[in-house]
Amino acid sequence: MSAKLSTHVLDTARGRPAAGVAFDLTLPDGSTTSGTTDADGRARLADETAAGEYELVFAVGDYFGERAFLDRVPVRFTITDADAHYHVPLLVSPFAYSTYRGS
Repeated sequence: MSAKLSTHVLDTARGRPAAGVAFDLTLPDGSTTSGTTDADGRARLADETAAGEYELVFAVGDYFGERAFLDRVPVRFTITDADAHYHVPLLVSPFAYSTYRGS
């Protein structure tokens, strides 16, 4: 069974998955969970989701070993269909990032 909420972090500066990126996930009820991406830069965030606002904060400054520009990257999103799968990829370098709703 696949997770209802997942992420994949890709290191665009090095052209590879970003393994070991720490993140915090804030759920609609205000509780927070933490984790890190696996060797392929992926993480299962939740097997069950509720409708509401979520926030993922990625510790990219720690991953890149510098905090010259980006340190923490917040991604806020809304889940409207609690039965659907939501995938939140992050493409990141020390100086820029992009995200989208993946599949």
